[in-house]
Amino acid sequence: MAKRDYYEILGVAKTATDAEIKRAYRALAVQHHPDKNPDDPHAEEKFKEAAEAYAVLSDSQKRAAYDRFGHQGVGAGAGGFGFDQGFTGFEDIFDLFNVDFFGGRSTRRTTVQRGSDLRYDLEITLEDAAAGKDEKLRIPRLEKCDECDGSGAEKGTQPEACIACGGSGQTQYRQGFFSVMRTCANCQGKGQIIKTPCQKCRGAGRVEKEKTIEIKIPAGVETGSRLRVSGEGEAGVGGGPSGDLYIVIHVAAHENFERQGANLYSAVPVSFAQAALGADIKVRTLDGEEDLKIPAGTQTGTVFRIKNHGMPNLGGGGRGDLFVAVTLVTPKTLTKEQRKLLEQLADVEDIDFSDESFMDKVRNIFG
Repeated sequence: MAKRDYYEILGVAKTATDAEIKRAYRALAVQHHPDKNPDDPHAEEKFKEAAEAYAVLSDSQKRAAYDRFGHQGVGAGAGGFGFDQGFTGFEDIFDLFNVDFFGGRSTRRTTVQRGSDLRYDLEITLEDAAAGKDEKLRIPRLEKCDECDGSGAEKGTQPEACIACGGSGQTQYRQGFFSVMRTCANCQGKGQIIKTPCQKCRGAGRVEKEKTIEIKIPAGVETGSRLRVSGEGEAGVGGGPSGDLYIVIHVAAHENFERQGANLYSAVPVSFAQAALGADIKVRTLDGEEDLKIPAGTQTGTVFRIKNHGMPNLGGGGRGDLFVAVTLVTPKTLTKEQRKLLEQLADVEDIDFSDESFMDKVRNIFG
């Protein structure tokens, strides 16, 4: 049976670059690896075929010889590919599967692991979000055991290398012309056995503790803002670095203000006389009371802007504004004098309810 063209096997053109050839081979190696296709009897042959093509086309001299003389030019006749010609560049493929070509010994897997990140949800007031705040938090987490210094072994003893895997954390299984490295079942991949576990952490190397940390909440935070505190997560395993602490901010609803970005919105009640005649009133802000001038003839729903009395922009850059909507309040009960005066007003007032601006407001009310 005639051998297939190497370019055809990899699915690339004869003008393909080295990067394109390598990328095509990696895809085929992953697709046809025998470990991933245990029920496909042809998978190993396709895997070998792709490896043979890559070994030639990834070598500039062999590729030139192949382009000029074909299979005979690289010494790969009908008897099969000569594996003794070298397999430069294969390590990255076999690393995907913890495989060592021709039974070579694998690199020892490290048991050092980074600690887990932690999340803390913190609710604060709108005033705290506006001004910023220093906060103390009590964080429950796993910390390195101070009794065994994180080793997991009782003080005065040390973990011993696993006999089953020789301390590598992996055991070797041969499959055809290559060997597969698997996690050692005896030590669970740690490479070490603790014969005398630490009594305090029971061999885990970490214990549960609660730590109080101080953080600074910057002005301008809003619901969903995340603060990262490096190294304040859980302790690592085997001497690995600690994780990080992420504080997720939740700003509580406020009884007087609604927030949209850096702007605040509120409503202020005024009487009919104040709206009709105009008045100077006090308006509540996050910074205290501010004077607001209501001009004569102000209609309910009119919005006034008070500059720079909104929320600070996170990271600096000024503040938003406060928008105040006027709401006309109608008294539920009247004194005799009030009723008399209003009746006199009713006799002389002249309001055009067909006015277009008035009808626009009615339409807005009913959507």
